[in-house]
Amino acid sequence: MQSQIKLEDRPIEQVREETIDTLIYNYSHAVISEEAFERRLDIATVSTSHQEIVDQAKDLHPPKDDSIKQQQARQFETTYDASAKSDDDKIVSVLSTSSKSGSWIVPKEITCISVLGEIKLDFSNAIFTSPNVTIKVYSILSSDKLYVPENINVSTSVINILSGVDDHLATVAGRQAPHIRVKGVGLLTAIKVKVKKTMKEKFVAFANQMKDLFNDTKSY
Repeated sequence: MQSQIKLEDRPIEQVREETIDTLIYNYSHAVISEEAFERRLDIATVSTSHQEIVDQAKDLHPPKDDSIKQQQARQFETTYDASAKSDDDKIVSVLSTSSKSGSWIVPKEITCISVLGEIKLDFSNAIFTSPNVTIKVYSILSSDKLYVPENINVSTSVINILSGVDDHLATVAGRQAPHIRVKGVGLLTAIKVKVKKTMKEKFVAFANQMKDLFNDTKSY
């Protein structure tokens, strides 16, 4: 049985998930303050110690049901739709700005051509048709930006000529997460890969949403 397994022998991400669910549940039911919730959440999301993680919720009651977990899964999981049709896309920006955001369909391959322009691709709420996406960048005197959530892997392989690639997100997610590969050539260009919203920010926003929901329910 799981109760007989040593804490340090359990998968740490599973321990982390259970602790965060407990923190969200108790904060949303006004058991702990916002300050305490964020302080404990800070530790639970980054700690590599099983014991330190579980200590953040040791004085709290676990959720009574899976309602919070189910709501969280719907909001946090990457959306896949293999049946969604989207041909390989080409985005051209010359002396202009082009962008994609919201619930847009991500094809397997995207070609971005920018000359004295800017291309912005926001994958925060995108619908993926494949776990592997290739972005081919050909950029001259431009500024191109990719906004991704923390549960997506990104790797870059761009030939830079008097240019720069700002990417601190490679391999931050698990193996089953989508993998975006950025390739191409940049001349006098800046290519940036940024987190649109960190996991902590997502957890805080979700917890506040659940708190408002429970407060509205009580008012009836």
